[in-house]
Amino acid sequence: EITRFNLQSIELTESHLDLTMMLYQISEEFYPALCAKELTLETHIEAGLRYKGDADKLARVFDNLLRNAISYSHPGTPVILSALQNETQIRIAVRNSGDKIPPQKLKRLFEKFYRADPSRGSTNGGAGLGLAIAKQLVELHQGTIDVVSNDQYTEFTVLLVRNEPVQE
Repeated sequence: EITRFNLQSIELTESHLDLTMMLYQISEEFYPALCAKELTLETHIEAGLRYKGDADKLARVFDNLLRNAISYSHPGTPVILSALQNETQIRIAVRNSGDKIPPQKLKRLFEKFYRADPSRGSTNGGAGLGLAIAKQLVELHQGTIDVVSNDQYTEFTVLLVRNEPVQE
């Protein structure tokens, strides 16, 4: 994984996606992890979200964001997955209630091998590549990924330029 991320240029295999369905399917996979941490998942996903992109790579982005949200949530709180569109873009956000990420750490979250919580080693966390890979994959789709964190929540937001007509 690390070698592939460092040495290969990632190519997209684009297709026409039902992003609404994809997000619901991904979120369903996390119910065991949510239950184990006594979390709930709230979904606010607009119907008819269509996008031309690489399904596997976008699924990896959203999987990573949900996995992180669950890992860093306080027990008994909701994880919120929202997705909506306007005339020009699709906004997908994953919000959780956990410890505030300090500003100096927030700026570094998308760096390779960086972990905001150094106590999460490879036995209880990842290698610090998930968000760096997510950022690269979103940018390959001409999108952006950003994060805000305060005393109430941490929220990751992916913005994708709309490239498919709205489904009626």
